[in-house]
Amino acid sequence: MPKNERIQSTDALTILTHGQINVKGRMPYSSNITLLSEVVLGDANIAAIYKPLSGERPLSDFTDGLCYREVAAYRLSADLGWELIPPTVLRKDGPFGVGSLQLFIHANFQEHYFSLMGDATLEPKFIEFAIFDLIGNNADRKSGHILIDGDCQLWGIDNGLMFHQSPKLRTVIWEFGGAELTQSQIQDLGRVQLSANELFDGLINPNEIKAFIKRCQFLSSKKKLPRVDPEARPYPWPLV
Repeated sequence: MPKNERIQSTDALTILTHGQINVKGRMPYSSNITLLSEVVLGDANIAAIYKPLSGERPLSDFTDGLCYREVAAYRLSADLGWELIPPTVLRKDGPFGVGSLQLFIHANFQEHYFSLMGDATLEPKFIEFAIFDLIGNNADRKSGHILIDGDCQLWGIDNGLMFHQSPKLRTVIWEFGGAELTQSQIQDLGRVQLSANELFDGLINPNEIKAFIKRCQFLSSKKKLPRVDPEARPYPWPLV
């Protein structure tokens, strides 16, 4: 598979949107069908993760279509301008039907949040992830869902369990409770509130969009990250 750590997001989006998807194999340890693929457009080719809707197992609390939420997570990251989620698009013409297609991150897979959390240089990015997961209501931010690439860029993967209208936050990133938001971060939250309906149109339902806006408003008014409440069952399982 091609190496693609340094590819520009705009180039990746073009290839992911228009390229031919060639499935190479199934990723291990995935509860839903997750397919490592090569995406080819002209002379360009990149590695990507294809998650078809047809390969999702039904859930009692989330509606079918976690692949749409993967795309919504990327759009939120891009609109915030924080570059947390790898470029991700929705493809209706995939080999197994509609699904999300995300740039594959060539990472050191021995590293994850718990092994990286002591690095002070990464703390600002971890705080961004904490904000992102709170406003996105991420129900499954495991330690292994944080990757670091060869350029020391952090990326969040497996974002399908986000944006539910009911409180479902489950994350391993609780070390920054009480951290104050910067003015820039508060401004970013204000901007995504205004663009939310357009940003998530066709990806999550109107009630979920309204709940998202309320979470942004709550965090903007508090101006700091909440501290962990052990009674709220705030951690995912397994942790990694």
